[in-house]
Amino acid sequence: MAEASAKVVPVNVEGARYEITVRPGLLSDVGSILASIARTKRAGIITDSRVGPRYAQAVADSLRSAGIEPVIATIPAGEDHKTLSDMSPVYDVLLSARIERSTPILALGGGVIGDMTGFVAATILRGVPFVQIPTTLLAMVDASVGGKTGINHAVGKNLIGAFHQPVAVLIDPAVLRTLPPRELRGGLAECIKHDIVRDAEGFARLEREIDRALALDLDYLTDLIAHNVAIKARVVEADPFEHGERAHLNFGHTFGHAIETASHYGYSHGECVALGMVAVSRMAVDLGMLDKQSCDRIVEVIRNAGLPTSGLKLATKDVVDAMIFDKKVRAGKVHFVLPDRLGHVVIRDDAPVEKVTAAVESLKG
Repeated sequence: MAEASAKVVPVNVEGARYEITVRPGLLSDVGSILASIARTKRAGIITDSRVGPRYAQAVADSLRSAGIEPVIATIPAGEDHKTLSDMSPVYDVLLSARIERSTPILALGGGVIGDMTGFVAATILRGVPFVQIPTTLLAMVDASVGGKTGINHAVGKNLIGAFHQPVAVLIDPAVLRTLPPRELRGGLAECIKHDIVRDAEGFARLEREIDRALALDLDYLTDLIAHNVAIKARVVEADPFEHGERAHLNFGHTFGHAIETASHYGYSHGECVALGMVAVSRMAVDLGMLDKQSCDRIVEVIRNAGLPTSGLKLATKDVVDAMIFDKKVRAGKVHFVLPDRLGHVVIRDDAPVEKVTAAVESLKG
């Protein structure tokens, strides 16, 4: 198969302009790209124990070939290491290397690494540039775009964080060939979400062609990733600090984050979003907002992506209680992003608790 051509998506938010570049093989060009956007002789790389052994050397070699010396900090892999205590050694490595405020930091990994690296970049020396190099489909189409950074607290997910935009996002779809199938499917959950929220035609294409993503068709994945980052980029541009429209991207996440918290992260993020989309779509039908046929289409495409639509083993009360601590709670009211048709959503805070409970219960069948 011929190499897919590059797709470039510009992002223009207040105080920050950067490009998202999507191209198979891009990893070997990180150094030359960084040299073109930053005058630096040094760059930090933050990665984890799973991604680092596979890709850190290639990125480090690319940097050196461009005259940039890499400083690598590696943390243990996994969501349970997205904590302040696990970040402390990262600060030690970077500060010991005497980085400067102009020194860029590269996030090489999935969403956990992207969130943590962004937070480190936002806080070390009161802020340094950073570059997202996501290695999972989930991070490529969601976490790497928009500047939301954060770490977890025992009370809930991403409760400590900051908004800090990257100076570039570099996406190499070829790395998805080494991604475990479960993580690839998890990334498809966010692709499904974007189209339900913003693009009915895109949703119809997913219904027809989602098998191409599962088959790791790089031409298709390059286009799919570019399509999704373009959707997210436009929403982020309209609402960079999540005061309004950007909250639409939380579709499926109120239920999803509650499932993550109640299960102590026993489900992957993508699986939780998938279950959350099923629950909130069924609740939209129950509230008379969405027709059942559209809901059935949502559930079916999630199922065809290999994601869960049922089988939840958690206590309903634990999931409902976890929603109270979600970031989307305001003035004691839980805010839900609900679809009223494919390609469009609205936010409501008046869902009766019995409807919320029924939606969670529907996931157990």
